[in-house]
Amino acid sequence: MRAERSGLRAKGTGLRAKGSGLAAAAALISATVAQTPSPPQPTFRTEANYVRVDAYPTKDGAPIGDLTQADFEILESGAPQKIEQFERVLIQGNMPQEMRREPGSVEQGRQAAQNPRARVFVVFLDINHVSVEGSHRIRAPLVDALNRLIGPDDVFAVMTPEMSARDITFARRTTTIDGFLTRYWTWGERDQLNSRDPVEDQYKLCYPGVGPTRMCPDDDRGVADEMIERRREKLTMDALEDLVRYLRGVREERKAVLAVTDGWRLFRPNPTLARQLYCSVPQATIGIDPRTAKPTANPVQPGTGTSPMTCERDRQTLAYMDDEQQFRNLLDVANGANTSFYPIDPRGLVVFDEPISRPTTGLPPRGSTTITPPSVDRLRLGARLDSLRTLAEATDGLAMVDSNNLAGGLKRVVDDLSSYYLLGYYSTGKLDGKFHPISVRVKRPGVNVRARRGYLAATLADATALSRAASSSAARAEPEPAAIAEARVVEAAVAPLAGYAREVPLRFQIAAGWKPGDTASAALWVVGELGGVATVGDAWQDGFDATVTLTTLTDATVASGRVTVPRGARTFRMALTASQPLQAGDYVLRVGARAGFASIPSRDSARLAIPAAPDAMGALFFRRGPATANRDVPTADLRFRRNEQVRVEIPTAAPDPVTARLLDRTGKLLAVPVAAALRDDSDGSRWHTAQLALAPLAPGDYAIEMAARDRRTITAFRVIQ
Repeated sequence: MRAERSGLRAKGTGLRAKGSGLAAAAALISATVAQTPSPPQPTFRTEANYVRVDAYPTKDGAPIGDLTQADFEILESGAPQKIEQFERVLIQGNMPQEMRREPGSVEQGRQAAQNPRARVFVVFLDINHVSVEGSHRIRAPLVDALNRLIGPDDVFAVMTPEMSARDITFARRTTTIDGFLTRYWTWGERDQLNSRDPVEDQYKLCYPGVGPTRMCPDDDRGVADEMIERRREKLTMDALEDLVRYLRGVREERKAVLAVTDGWRLFRPNPTLARQLYCSVPQATIGIDPRTAKPTANPVQPGTGTSPMTCERDRQTLAYMDDEQQFRNLLDVANGANTSFYPIDPRGLVVFDEPISRPTTGLPPRGSTTITPPSVDRLRLGARLDSLRTLAEATDGLAMVDSNNLAGGLKRVVDDLSSYYLLGYYSTGKLDGKFHPISVRVKRPGVNVRARRGYLAATLADATALSRAASSSAARAEPEPAAIAEARVVEAAVAPLAGYAREVPLRFQIAAGWKPGDTASAALWVVGELGGVATVGDAWQDGFDATVTLTTLTDATVASGRVTVPRGARTFRMALTASQPLQAGDYVLRVGARAGFASIPSRDSARLAIPAAPDAMGALFFRRGPATANRDVPTADLRFRRNEQVRVEIPTAAPDPVTARLLDRTGKLLAVPVAAALRDDSDGSRWHTAQLALAPLAPGDYAIEMAARDRRTITAFRVIQ
């Protein structure tokens, strides 16, 4: 069972306790430095049936650098393909830090990653499956390898299981990662005696491991420990899948993930974990919520803040999850996304998988001690190492496992990724939107080659749209710079809508600005909404608590807000309360939702920049239609139906009137009226608003342009049916 259905995902939460600084640092590796233009490079084609392949040929483990186009052969679905473009790429790393051209922003980093000749690396720090000793051992070899690996055009990012993939930031200088790995050298949390995760503490309270009693023979020993291990592995699997899907959208060319981890057991369904406990089947009971003093069907245990019903839901979900199946799905997604894994076991040569006396909850399970039997430990160790080898082999990477020479293993990775070939061909396969397997061969004897396993073909509709765009571009005279800039502005506004292709537990929208007459402190508003994969069939239906925290880049809290969402509602809107005057600058916003103290929260985070007075940023959305009883309801989901109305609100400090108009996704003006107005609220804030009935529109992406004097704002939304 996918954990998203029970709220088990916890993306974007930041590392627990001191680890939150690590996650924040990992998401903010970015600096500005003067750049010098690179010499022009031949461009790769972008036709719908044009396929790019990067190939890594080796002989006896060493890269081969003297191959020609005639040495290569490409087969797609078994059919030979004609190579149209050929280029050998040789990367020279070990550049001085000051000579590395750092992207000036998150968007510039993403654009740098889209360069076909740039290599993209992500360092994945699996905090839940690396010990303190392992996190310390890997620091120096990892930073040294990155120094030798990163070339003038390459970029890298850092991610942890607690981060959302969209929060990663691509950079070139390794001084930042070296700094925070030095500062957080104990980031590994495997086998720690004291948990830093409140959810794990809740499991221990629900299942204290006291064993059978005179009144009840049921045995709860080992339950909390297995739930914790299963949940940790699930969080890692979800994070890796999230990362691979995100990288697929970043670029088509190969991506490399250096996963620092001890490996995984890949838990299968275990009905024993779901056994009856405490001689009764848990039932929903009516109690009093100590926070609100109101009746609730999900009461907490007095003095603990723990809900037995929530623990039971998690126990049943975790008992029947299948990480082995999700791992196989991850391999398929990685191959489709052209992402290779280079797993690194920081333990080195491993004899035992677990410490001699492993921390456990309560009394030892029946028939055992705190010492894991050698036969069981051997099987677990083998499972972890096999998972890493399989991850590498199935995605054309290399696994650094079972070796004390971490530096030597990472040198193999550097050598492997520093010399490769870019190939391009026009596919003879159908444009059917399906996965097409690719096989790359080298005719020279004794040479092995690793390349992408295949690609997801475009559809006929994609090809037609691309052809029309190309024909239109060729037919037009050279466009005016203003027209180009306008198209890019609308394209940038529409681009985030691609993130709505999949469901997530929690979404939010942000708006920030300055109230009229107040330039001392900015104001910030947040609208949040439960996603389609949040748990809406149980405790969430009774309402939930939402919290919002605004911090500086150094993790100092400057503003916060909390609201209790009533039963049946899925959205909330709040204005944050600042503990000090809120100045213009860069911040990190963290949003969380929880349906009770013991439930597993849904969380996410984003970086934002509050502009100087009197400017504003962001927009809030509202929907109105049959599903909202014809009332305006705040929404963070920018997908609307044709029987609804959409309203956009933007904070402003000026009294200027506003006009609004509707654009299609290309920036073309549409003859559909948009009602615009200026509104003052009782809290002293002022808003420019635009409201639009969606009935005349076909499904697709649109943008609303709002203009007041010299200020213009474009916000995008999607009509789904």
